[in-house]
Amino acid sequence: MEFLLEQNLIQVSSFFAVTLGILVLFIGRRLNQAIPVLKEFSIPEPVTGGILFSVLFSLFYAFTSIEISFNLVARDILLVYFFTTIGINSSLGDLMKGGRPLVILLLITIGYMVVQNLTGITVAGLFGLESPVGLLGGSVSLIGGHGTAIAWSPRIAEEYGISNAMEIGIASATFGLILASLMGGPIAKFLIQKHQLKPQTVEPLDIGSEENQAPKQINSFDFLDAVLAIHICIILGFAINEGISELGLQLPLFVSCLFAGIIMTNLVPKSFPRLTGTQWPSRKPAVALLADISLGTFLAMSLMSMQLWTLIDLAGPIFTILAAQFLVAVLINIYVVFPAMGKNFDAAVICSGFGGISLGSTPTAMANMSAVSQRYGNSHLAFIIVPLVCAFFIDLVNALMIPFFLANF
Repeated sequence: MEFLLEQNLIQVSSFFAVTLGILVLFIGRRLNQAIPVLKEFSIPEPVTGGILFSVLFSLFYAFTSIEISFNLVARDILLVYFFTTIGINSSLGDLMKGGRPLVILLLITIGYMVVQNLTGITVAGLFGLESPVGLLGGSVSLIGGHGTAIAWSPRIAEEYGISNAMEIGIASATFGLILASLMGGPIAKFLIQKHQLKPQTVEPLDIGSEENQAPKQINSFDFLDAVLAIHICIILGFAINEGISELGLQLPLFVSCLFAGIIMTNLVPKSFPRLTGTQWPSRKPAVALLADISLGTFLAMSLMSMQLWTLIDLAGPIFTILAAQFLVAVLINIYVVFPAMGKNFDAAVICSGFGGISLGSTPTAMANMSAVSQRYGNSHLAFIIVPLVCAFFIDLVNALMIPFFLANF
């Protein structure tokens, strides 16, 4: 960690950023244990701790004018780890089972993206702002997240004369991430209790272990076996990513690694022992543990590093747009997604994930579903179709939808 006094900046290195992220995760866990309402509504532990620390860092900046910035390279590696575990846990049978629900959820999500953009443009118009500003408060930053906002803001600023496009996009993505983190658990709780839903079959958790239940014992070789499998898939995923790049397409590395995990799980026979003397660790407790570690630490680091002080000047219009987007997302989740997904327990868990998709990011969706699953029971179907929709298809659709709205609205 180095302190740059001349620039009023504290630059936190990758090592210390991970260390602090772990601490933030533990503090979030203790707060969830101490404050019943957080646990009752399945607020993810990294969200509790991460938001608290981002507020504390913002107060520190307000009183000292010293900015705290984090090197987040390790955080991005954790994201790759996490999505690789999702791929490793995915069998061909699961993918076939998820076919129809996957298509339905994708169609709903595309329709929702249109509604999200129209909502942003409409509310921006009420403030006398141009349509591209509303688009920045729509799928560019909300479903698109920080990455899409950063990618499109310079073009919007240059072509439409919106000089603060980057600030608007990042502000919308940041507050949307917070709302998405807080939305999924309460929606699932409401649906599960209202319709008295329970899992049809008891499934092992894809992430972590169930509440009030001792985790299954894992020895060092189980853990290392899972790490080895993840690394093999990441190497394959990197090769896939390079091949796709050669074709002129760009996909995030974690998406390629997700596919690599699926490929390996369905190519390696279960009865065939590997060099390690073990079967491929799909659905094994060690993989679930690594998924829990990587997702929790990733999200804690993401939220604690939010620079909330950069968003104050844009608060009025952005908060109004986000309030409208939040209301639309909740209504569509309850009255469209839940019925279309079958009004069962799987549908309720998918809704908690859709809450993360609608205003936040793929990791937020997964954290929401993880918190709900650990409290009420697992839905492996949800962990198959939600990441495929929001980690792959959404980016492709958004890449076509954003230029269309910029050209026609």
